[in-house]
Amino acid sequence: MMNINFSENLHLLMKEYGVNQVKLAKDIKIPQSAISAWLSNKKEPSITSLWFLADYFNCTVDGLIGRSNF
Repeated sequence: MMNINFSENLHLLMKEYGVNQVKLAKDIKIPQSAISAWLSNKKEPSITSLWFLADYFNCTVDGLIGRSNF
């Protein structure tokens, strides 16, 4: 198992996919402020948001939260 937290995984995926907060927010229809809060560890995403992110980045929710590899 990996010990990387959600915000680090999200940052890595955004870099890999070449998307910034504004584009990701628009594409998954979530406020950019929510993404900013996730990246700075101020808030955690809802399960619905995790599903949207997993679909967008073609990975598992477990991968996003660090329970497994992407």
